[in-house]
Amino acid sequence: MRPMAAKIKTLAKTKHMAPVSLEGQTLGKYRILEPLGRGGMAQVYKAYHPSLDRYVAIKVLRSDLVEESEFLSRFRREARSVAGLRHPNIVQVYDFDVQSELYFMVMELLEGDTLKAYLNAFRTRGERMPLGELTRILNDVLAGLTYAHSEGVIHRDLKPANILLTRRGQAVLTDFGIAQILGGTQYTVSGALMGTLNYMAPEQGRDGKCDVRSDIYSLGIAYYEMLTGSVPFDADTPLAILMKHLNDPLPLPRTLEPSIPEAFERVALKALAKNPDERYQSAAEMSAAINAAAQETGIQVPEATTLPQTMTVPRVRPAPVPVFSGKGKSDIADDGFASGDTEIKIKPPRPESAQKQGSRGALTWVTLMVLGNMILLWASGVYGWSVFGLAWPMELVLVGGLFFLLMVESSSPWLLIPGGMLMGNGLLLAYYALTGRWQDWAILWPLEPLIVAGSIIAPFWLTRQSDGGRAFVRWFGTGVLVVAGITFVISLAVAIIQSL
Repeated sequence: MRPMAAKIKTLAKTKHMAPVSLEGQTLGKYRILEPLGRGGMAQVYKAYHPSLDRYVAIKVLRSDLVEESEFLSRFRREARSVAGLRHPNIVQVYDFDVQSELYFMVMELLEGDTLKAYLNAFRTRGERMPLGELTRILNDVLAGLTYAHSEGVIHRDLKPANILLTRRGQAVLTDFGIAQILGGTQYTVSGALMGTLNYMAPEQGRDGKCDVRSDIYSLGIAYYEMLTGSVPFDADTPLAILMKHLNDPLPLPRTLEPSIPEAFERVALKALAKNPDERYQSAAEMSAAINAAAQETGIQVPEATTLPQTMTVPRVRPAPVPVFSGKGKSDIADDGFASGDTEIKIKPPRPESAQKQGSRGALTWVTLMVLGNMILLWASGVYGWSVFGLAWPMELVLVGGLFFLLMVESSSPWLLIPGGMLMGNGLLLAYYALTGRWQDWAILWPLEPLIVAGSIIAPFWLTRQSDGGRAFVRWFGTGVLVVAGITFVISLAVAIIQSL
């Protein structure tokens, strides 16, 4: 686990630099026309080759990720293997080169949208991808993988953003081999993690080791998302996502979407086995399984994808994105550069104003507790009240309320452990003291272990609910504070009346 933690710790160590665009410049034989998109590894441009009268896509690799001395030799070695791939379901790579410390690859320019864009469109419409289209897409992707794996090339970063659905009705794999090209010591240890966290195989996240079965797992996550509309493992931090891949059981697709045929669910269960030996051992094996599932279910698989292009989200021209070389490396600024590929959902720090507000709330609570006790002590001495003899358990309620207040302010469910125990026991003891019915302990004692167990178990469950868990913490904590305040006022009034 130590290598994984070291990788995650370095994700936030990106330098800051001013953005620079290559638009309008010449790179090698190619005239850069406009930016098409960006990701954690590269910036993509549309370019024109005058001699061949051909438009191409040029992907310029992040040079701050390729500073190690042996990179150039690895770049050329791996680039040859990727450029040698010739398959209709793998984007064709024409050329690799380096100019002024800019490492770039030249690819065919295909028209279409990514699988990620289609999935987002289905989600916004509250729909799921038709199973026939899903099977066609999987068949195309697995055909490309089968060929690449036979050539000894592993993708390492399979995800919907790297699967293009062309206007010709094909699913085509893009970014093949970039993770391999950037996969040396510098990139795996001090840069971003190879692959995308939500789609990363457990062994890839744990120790960086990949084989063909790692690609199967990553594609299995994309397949799960196509079936259900969401990825199976998500969390607020990179470490939490990787821990879920390593330890959490797979949420059954049919529990999220009951209409999924059992045969299709079985494919997901096998592809997403945590042990690589229990997965499909080849892309061809997984392809046979998905086709068997379609046949068993009576699903008609089209010869080509027929999803309408008009349903996709309109493309917005991206702003210029930094490409770094030479002296420009010392000015690196765009720390969001990797967001498109890594998709890391790191919860932003709470604003300083919110932190101060939470501190003031806790300080106010403690101040009122101290002042209230001093006033009651003074009144008891002057008027001979025995308020503390009757309402002393409310001290536990007040201390428990302080923990609940802090829990609401921080959205941290772990404060429920001390707060729940103190609050629960304080309310029980207040009932006994104010009513004098201490004999009811013989009946109500089972509440004690329930309070303790609930206070300990609930935080573990809530931390697994992501944003919903934090919202429930705030809602529940606020409700408890209201109930505690009302109970405190009533108890104090009863104690004072009984003391007169």
